[in-house]
Amino acid sequence: MNVVAAVKMYITQMTEESGPGMKILLMDKNTTSIVSMVYGQSEILRKEVFLFERIDSNSQYDPMRHMKCIAFLRPTKENLAHLERELKNPQYGAYYVYFSNIIAKADIKTLAEADDQEVVREVQEFYGDYLAISPHLFSLNIPICSQGSTWELSHLQRSVQGITSVLLSLKKCPYIRYQASSEMAKRLAEKIREVLSKEESLFQFRRPEVAPLLLLLDRRDDPVTPLLNQWTYQAMVHELLTITNNRVDLSHVQGISKDLKEVVLSAEQDDFYAKSLYMNFGEIGQTIKELMEDFQKRAKSHQKVESIADMKNFVETYPQFKKMSGTVSKHVTVVGELSSIVSGHNLLEVSELEQELACQNEHSQQLQRIRKLLASDRVRHIDATRLVLLYALRYEKHANNDIVGLVDALKKRGVPENLTKCISQMKEYGGARVRQSDLFGTQDAVVKITKRFFKDLKGVENVYTQHSPLLKETLEDLIKGKLKENTFPYLGKEQIRGKPQDIIVFIVGGATYEESLVVHQLNKMHPVRIVLGGTTIHNSSSFLDEVRGATHGLGRRGHNM
Repeated sequence: MNVVAAVKMYITQMTEESGPGMKILLMDKNTTSIVSMVYGQSEILRKEVFLFERIDSNSQYDPMRHMKCIAFLRPTKENLAHLERELKNPQYGAYYVYFSNIIAKADIKTLAEADDQEVVREVQEFYGDYLAISPHLFSLNIPICSQGSTWELSHLQRSVQGITSVLLSLKKCPYIRYQASSEMAKRLAEKIREVLSKEESLFQFRRPEVAPLLLLLDRRDDPVTPLLNQWTYQAMVHELLTITNNRVDLSHVQGISKDLKEVVLSAEQDDFYAKSLYMNFGEIGQTIKELMEDFQKRAKSHQKVESIADMKNFVETYPQFKKMSGTVSKHVTVVGELSSIVSGHNLLEVSELEQELACQNEHSQQLQRIRKLLASDRVRHIDATRLVLLYALRYEKHANNDIVGLVDALKKRGVPENLTKCISQMKEYGGARVRQSDLFGTQDAVVKITKRFFKDLKGVENVYTQHSPLLKETLEDLIKGKLKENTFPYLGKEQIRGKPQDIIVFIVGGATYEESLVVHQLNKMHPVRIVLGGTTIHNSSSFLDEVRGATHGLGRRGHNM
């Protein structure tokens, strides 16, 4: 089960089915992102695709009848209207039309009627209707999916389309389980089942001995994971710089060169990034240093490279190094920026306390440390707010909690209102009353103490990685056949006999790169194939937007740092 390979195969097939000759790729806003996630521009040029055009651009060209047009579009009303207009007045000699999802027969009939000049050679459904981020991770790019605790209808429809597209591209017809406490997960399960029934003929794949499983979860059950600072490369870049469709905007970095204002971080197109995704920050610095030392030997240079600042100077001093190793200069810039954020905003101390709030029950000691960090002008408003949020989630029911006092302290230090409001909004979104799980291990104390004891015996890698997302426990129970049916019921009467080997997990309200790392590790440790998806991939900022939107129906993005 590899979502990158699945989408890539469709695009390769599109470019090859049209035969040799010059081609244009006609896309919409969504399919442009879908293609760019798995194919580099130079790679697609090798397929004789020389032009890229958006169907909604309204650009007027002289007809290019010598070119073939490959149209890859989501089957939306807008796209169908644009395509109808295009076919009535065709710019190209032949059209090969591929829809990223199931299209109604009536819509195909309308397109056929528009094709007066008989330029359409092919119409097919190629189910690449999602962003394939890595082989086991996909997103639907829906930043805020709910209104209160119910679906925003267009987002429900998009989620159903995205997930059924994943199932079709991986050739899976699964049983469905969902989080019992989540109305949104249940509704999504029912809507997906409707599609599986209605389009039964599309889902007639060879049945394995143990049926695949689709597990639908709700972000509200674990609001802690998206609030934590991260220390593995991919997750850290997303938390501190934000990754959008494999791109990172560095234009705000002082003195940045023109070619590094936006960098592409794609494991498909960048070997260094592929090897470094799950390395911790210390290992990344060491790996870059080794690469640079290797070049220094070749350049017969004796300039010392001791720090990240030295690395940046080295790259600037040797233009030939930059030429030889654009990849390394890109990562030196990214790591340099991460390093300056970490040191400039006291993130090591902030992160250590975050981890303790997530994993340990030491109320008075943690409260004192939070107050101390809230008084520091090196700590950013967003980090101060996250510490209070984690405290409020853990100690919501504690008799002596001082949530009110901490919110006052945030106000006194000038934290914007939209951030201080998040404390009460988070309680509404993912407080103890809302959660199905025992997130902090307060109920089943004996079991949790035993788990903690063994974990301590094995040793935690370091203080910054104590936390394990709730997803890890859920998936481990599922793999062992121990996931309780009263908390994760099957939809309908069907039940899997045996332990599932193919598992597609989808988190309503967004997944995180920390959870992606968990899935990567479980895939290596167990004889299972797990793919993780979410309405979006969150960092803490986008997650707070999700919480605001869910509790007030506000779809506005962005806030002050």
